[in-house]
Formats: sequence, C-alpha cells, structure tokens
Amino acid sequence: MNVSTWVWVVTLVALVVVLAVDLLIVGRRPHEPSMREAGGWVAFYVALALAFGVVVWVVWGGQPAAEFYTGWLTEYSLSVDNLFVFVIIMARFAVPRQFQQKVLLIGIVLALVMRGAFIAAGAALISQFSWVFYIFGAFLVYTAITLIKQGENDEEDFKENILIRWAKRALPISSSFDSGKMTVVTETGRRLFTPMLIVMIAIGTTDLIFALDSIPAIFGITKEPYLVFTANVFALMGLRQLYFLLGGLLERLVYLNIGLAFVLAFIGVKLFLEALHTNALGFINGGEGVSWAPEIPIWLSLLVILGTLGIATVASLVKSSRDRKKELIKA
Repeated sequence: MNVSTWVWVVTLVALVVVLAVDLLIVGRRPHEPSMREAGGWVAFYVALALAFGVVVWVVWGGQPAAEFYTGWLTEYSLSVDNLFVFVIIMARFAVPRQFQQKVLLIGIVLALVMRGAFIAAGAALISQFSWVFYIFGAFLVYTAITLIKQGENDEEDFKENILIRWAKRALPISSSFDSGKMTVVTETGRRLFTPMLIVMIAIGTTDLIFALDSIPAIFGITKEPYLVFTANVFALMGLRQLYFLLGGLLERLVYLNIGLAFVLAFIGVKLFLEALHTNALGFINGGEGVSWAPEIPIWLSLLVILGTLGIATVASLVKSSRDRKKELIKA
C-alpha cells in the first residue's frame, strides 16, 4: 500500500478542520447535548468511517479496506471501555455537566497527539526490528489477563497518579470551576488554577495509558501506518457524543471487559504467531521462520472481533435486565 505525502496532508488538514468545528461548537455554547444531538453526531462519525473504508477499498483494494474496518472496530471498542474511566474521573472531580463536553474534546485531542507519537515510534520499531511483535503480543496477553482480574470498572479503580497529587499540592487551585476555564482571577487580583486543570491532567495521563494498549492492538491488525492512524482517528471522533448517548448504558455493559480481554488476547496470539512465522531471532529455530506457525487472515480477525463484542454486549444487557427485574421483585 503506497500512501503519498499529499494524501497524508489532506487527511491531517481534514482532521484539523473537523476538530476546529467541534471546538467552535463546544466553545460557543457549553451544554449537555440531548440524546437526539448526541445520536446524530455519533451516526455521522460512524457513517464517515464507513465511507472512508469504501474510499480505501476503491483506491487501494479490498485487503487494506478490511484491515481498516477491523482496526477501526477494535479501536472503537477499546475507546468505549475508556469511557468507563472518563465517567469515573468526571464523578471524582464533580465536573459540571455543561463543561464535560469541553473536557472530553480536549482529552480526545490529547489522545490523538499521543497516539500519533506512539504510531510513529511503533512503525519505526517494526520496520527495524520484526521481533518487537513478540513484545507486543506478550503485552496484549498480559493486558487481557489484567482486564479479567480487574473485573468491572468502579470508582475505586481510579487512583490519582503522582502528577495529579503534585499539581494539587504545588499549584494554587480554586474551589470552583467558574466558567470552565483553566484559570480564574479572584477579587483580590490573584490568579488561580481551576479544578479543570486537574481534570485535564487526569484525562491526559489516562489517555497515555490507553495508548499503550491500543497501539500494539492495532499493529496486530495492520502494519500500514496510514491505516493505523486513520483507524485511531475515526475511533476517537464521536467519542465525546457517544459518552452522552450511552449514559447509563455504560453501567449495564458488565461483560465488556471480558469481551475486550478476549479480543486483546486473540490479537496478542496473532502477533506472536506472526512473529514466529517471520522469526529472525537466532535463539529461536536458528533464526529461521517457524513453518508451522499459521497466519491468521484478516477476515477471520474481523469475524472473531465482531462476534466477541456482539456476544459480550448481548450477554451484558441480558444480565443487567435480569438483575433489574430481581431488584424490582425485592422492592
């Protein structure tokens, strides 16, 4: 797949334009979007991703398009899991609902910047050292095990890191969010940081941790940097509106962690098998590829990911419905 410089430029310009429009909307009128507004934007961004996949199909062929769709779906599902932690952060710092859009949008911009850096670093590593797939695969399997042990997300899962604790201790912080800006000037003329700064630090550091999981996962689907980047972009676009659209539904997706753990473990095994197939490490099979190591086709990856997420979602909603009925009977 040959992606020219001008295609990269057009893609980046389009991304900046979309983010600028989002910033203008949020900056002009901070508010909590209605279900209709949020649903409309989510549908728009999903349609945009599907249309982009068609463009990839027409320009570069079916294989790259399948890789984009599989990567986008994987990153999108991981992004939904990220929303659990965003909900916890918003609750922990008592962010007013009308300012949560701004927090999410800035968090998404930070995530794009950090993921862009990780993608560039990952692509450089892969081009130089094929054995890095062993590390990526092992890391994804480890992450999957951690997800299963962790269970459902709750407020106790969020621990203030050293940067947040330092900011609270070292910076002059006001007690009010005021108008949602980072700083506020008191009646005495003293400039203070608002709690919005602490929330941004929490979101930013959380994005960094999420990038460590998502980037190896997407490289397990495709090695093409352009597809890796665009899959991440389309997964993050609309995440702000999805946060408000799902609302209480997030709490009902009780088996999402298990589904995501299976997906990450599957991609981790896929990476490990691919590393064996293209092995260049001298202490493994004399530095030759392992012939029995199968290559998992992209169509099978897409089928496994779709099936796993579908089963996890349906099972979650069924369990939540049963639990709710039990509570009503007890009441």
